[in-house]
Amino acid sequence: MEYIGIRMATVEDFRTEWDNSLPYVVAHTSGSTGVPKEIRLPKSDMLRSAEATVRRFGISRDSVLGLPLSVDYIAGKMMCVRAWISGAELVTMPVSNRLVIDRRYDLLAIVPSQVDSLIESDSNPTLCGNIIIGGAALDENRRRALIERGFNAYQTYGMTETCSHVALQDISDESKLYRAMPGISFETDPRGCLVIIAPGFSFGRLVTNDIVDLVGVSSFKWLGRYDNVINSGGIKIAAEQLETEISPIISCPFYVTAAPDEKWGEVPVVVAVCSQGECDSILARLKANIDHRRCPKKIVAVNQMDYTANGKIIRKKLSEIISRIC
Repeated sequence: MEYIGIRMATVEDFRTEWDNSLPYVVAHTSGSTGVPKEIRLPKSDMLRSAEATVRRFGISRDSVLGLPLSVDYIAGKMMCVRAWISGAELVTMPVSNRLVIDRRYDLLAIVPSQVDSLIESDSNPTLCGNIIIGGAALDENRRRALIERGFNAYQTYGMTETCSHVALQDISDESKLYRAMPGISFETDPRGCLVIIAPGFSFGRLVTNDIVDLVGVSSFKWLGRYDNVINSGGIKIAAEQLETEISPIISCPFYVTAAPDEKWGEVPVVVAVCSQGECDSILARLKANIDHRRCPKKIVAVNQMDYTANGKIIRKKLSEIISRIC
């Protein structure tokens, strides 16, 4: 996550926008398909979201918030607002995957691609009160490593349109449930996708494309994106859920997507950053550990993954790679 030759907005730039007379802030989505979308976020929504996080983590004027993210995106903007309304000290850090914690932070916001440096460096877990991780799903290997190192971390669920997170998942909670922020509740639509109910926000009710197992009205287990479901002979396979099963087996970066198949319609395929010679051994390990009805049928080796600024894999490009190969 390096930004060489790109002029990112500064905290000062955002402060000027925040203090102007307009009732909204211009933001951009993370661009999961490679094309970020510009939207206008009501400042009233951003204030309400920030106030909820400040209460949830007990942030005060004595707190220190760490910001190693760009304020071009909602995660960075919201850390600024949280600091401004609470009076907390905001420490800006280099926007980089090489992240080292060498001072106290009561709340640190990062993306999954920055987790590796926390795990592998001499960063002291006792210096971090709480870490919130957003922008993309946290894989199982990183989750386990953070727990083993003693970091107190939460995976967030939210989007630009909701002004950051509406639910948090304590990574040490083996139920892997996301629990609603105060004032937020949930339901599902006929597809089984999450619907966010937020009476105090301008959007009020937001229908997502995220498939979930709903537990009451205030918690859920995230299964994957509706548009990433693979229909293999009538069996519906959530790509992200299969990735969670696979992550303890494959150490290299990878991604599950659909490939066309004459017999089954679609089959799951793994795109992995590996050599062509490693494909057979990876596939053998998967066949030994994954149910045959859901097991990927092929490994496609690529030299690298393409990521958004928030660390999400740009799946559309990888799907195009699969379509050309299969």
